[in-house]
Formats: sequence, structure tokens, C-alpha cells
Amino acid sequence: MGFLRRGGGYRKLQVYKLTEIIYDISYHFTSRYLSKRDRTVDQMVQASRSGKQNIAEGSLASMTSRKTEIKLTNVAKASLGELLVDYEDYLRTRKLNRWDAKNERYKKLREYVKTDEFENGYMQLVERLNDEEIANLCMTLIYQAIYMLDHLLDAQQEQFVKEGGVSEAMTRARLEARKTSRNSSTEM
Repeated sequence: MGFLRRGGGYRKLQVYKLTEIIYDISYHFTSRYLSKRDRTVDQMVQASRSGKQNIAEGSLASMTSRKTEIKLTNVAKASLGELLVDYEDYLRTRKLNRWDAKNERYKKLREYVKTDEFENGYMQLVERLNDEEIANLCMTLIYQAIYMLDHLLDAQQEQFVKEGGVSEAMTRARLEARKTSRNSSTEM
């Protein structure tokens, strides 16, 4: 009887796929619109990478530590929050429009990013957009990813409360092994 649950599986998570897209777009955006000497380039690329990488690392760590899984999922969320602020700063400092829920383009964009067409062709779209459009696109995706991560964190917490962590599973496995050993000894 094994006490370790399978870790990984992060590539199947919709939020992981979304953070890959956010990373790709952010990398493109910083290369295209920011000076290589601008410290913000590294900050934005690293924040978008951290959002993606911490989901993967947390998923893999879940095999031996649910605490680490939850912590890294939250780090992913915090990194995406940092990236969101960078995009907001970009728009504000350049006096570009930040689209809100009343904006017709925002409404259309929000629906479009949920389609397979977007998922399969987002870089072709990004090539045609200007900086304001890409920033608003990425911010929309970040909001969606943060929403998904909130739900993932809720599920991880619920699973921890229900099943416990690996230490508890190890203790249960050891107690069960002792019980089985004692039962086998008394039958002889």
C-alpha cells in the first residue's frame, strides 16, 4: 500500500495552459515595446514565468507535500498579480486606455479568449495588435488565471482538510502495516 499520491498532471490544468499563453505574450510584448535596458522587461518576463513555473512545481511537489503545493500555487497567483500591475503601469504611464467591463472591445475579447481558436492562434493575433491591445489582452488573461488559481487553491485546501498531508498518510500506512503484522502473528 503506497502512501504517496501521484504528483504532476499540471499540463492538463487549464490554468497552466493559460499561464503558458500569458508567458508567451508577455515575452513578445516586452521584446517589442520595452527597451532591453529597462528593468521592467526582466520583471515582467520573470513574473509571467513564475506564474507558470510555480503551478508546475507545486503540482510536482504535491506528491510529498500538500503544504508546498498550496504555497507554490499561491506564489503563482502573486506573481501574476505583480505582472498585472506592470501592465496597468504601462498603460497609465503612456496614457493608453485600460479597458473595463463597459468597454465593448473588452467584452468581445473576454469571450474570444475562451475559444479554441484563440488558444490555437493567439500569437498570430498578437502579431496584429498594438501595445494597448496586447496589454489589455494580457490583463484579461491574468484576471482569468487568478480566478482559476483562487478555485484551485480552494480545491487544494479542501483536499488537504479531507485527506491530510503526506505525514498523516505515512502514519496511517505504518499503523495499518503494524496492525496487519500483528494479525498475521496471532493467526499462527
